[in-house]
Amino acid sequence: MLFAITRLVSRSIANCELTHLERIPIDLERARQQQHVYEATLRGLGVEVHSLPEEPDLPDSVFVEDTAIVLDECALITRPGASSRQPETESIAQALAPYRKLYPIQAPGTLDGGDVLTVGKTIFVGLSSRSNQAAIDQMEVFLASYGYIVKGVQVNGCLHLKSAVTQVRANTLLVNPAWLDRGYFPGMQFIEVDPSEPYAANALLVGEALIYQPSFPKTQRRLEAAGIRPILVDESELGKAEGALTCCALLFNVL
Repeated sequence: MLFAITRLVSRSIANCELTHLERIPIDLERARQQQHVYEATLRGLGVEVHSLPEEPDLPDSVFVEDTAIVLDECALITRPGASSRQPETESIAQALAPYRKLYPIQAPGTLDGGDVLTVGKTIFVGLSSRSNQAAIDQMEVFLASYGYIVKGVQVNGCLHLKSAVTQVRANTLLVNPAWLDRGYFPGMQFIEVDPSEPYAANALLVGEALIYQPSFPKTQRRLEAAGIRPILVDESELGKAEGALTCCALLFNVL
């Protein structure tokens, strides 16, 4: 059974970290309502959703994906690249402890879950402003006995790897080729975002269903042309905080 950990949007979301976007006002109640619809959509797909309480003093804490990498065999507790976000991991570790053996990333490693894309037994890690080679080295040690291969991917122009590429089907990636080299992903098929929608590469695959933002209609048409009919969920308010669909849940199998 699929399980998701989510969190209520913090009342301090207006103080979120920003790297590539200008700060504009975020409507807290609208952001919370959109998050509620997102959680309801997951439940509609058969996911058991466990929503954690608000962290009032941690503005970015709704973006739970950045705090852990949950695999079938274990979980990595990250060390976020923004120091203001490092306290977010404590409550996530507590929530995951009943389900997985935990491995913590230690200094000097920094790792955001938004930089991690797992395809089968290959884990691609974005080398970005938030995640570094020291974290990749630790991941290789932690995961070697489980048969995973960890590969670094250079990311340019965006916050995280999954700003530039996400999985939309078993063998297909949705990608913005302006932000990374497709050559890092041999053997995969690609759907490129419409050039006028650079932030359109983030989608959330839940089983065989794909959740997608209605903000990117041109890229949506490209997905549909490839035979993918996405479920549209608007998380645009959190997009002002450089968030996206994958950011707002930790999805994993309950074994």
